[in-house]
Amino acid sequence: MKIKKYGAALVGSLWMFLTPMMASASVESSLMAVQSKLINTVLPLVGILGLVFAAFSFFTGSQNARSHLILAIMGAVVGFGAPSIIQFVQSLIH
Repeated sequence: MKIKKYGAALVGSLWMFLTPMMASASVESSLMAVQSKLINTVLPLVGILGLVFAAFSFFTGSQNARSHLILAIMGAVVGFGAPSIIQFVQSLIH
């Protein structure tokens, strides 16, 4: 009986302390986490892969190598500049 009593008290006190933390977790924070993961990891990686593909098409002598390089450079600029672009747009909105 004492174990059930202490167990119920422990669960109740944990519930009291954890409820505010669960309430502060919102959809916005998880969307911000996804946004930061995309901006900080995926976009630069895609930009680098585009540059590698453009370099490979230059080495193989492809006719479209110049357009690949131009598109890869534009993609890299957008990929690496995405955090600054997003901050600029957010500052215009607020």
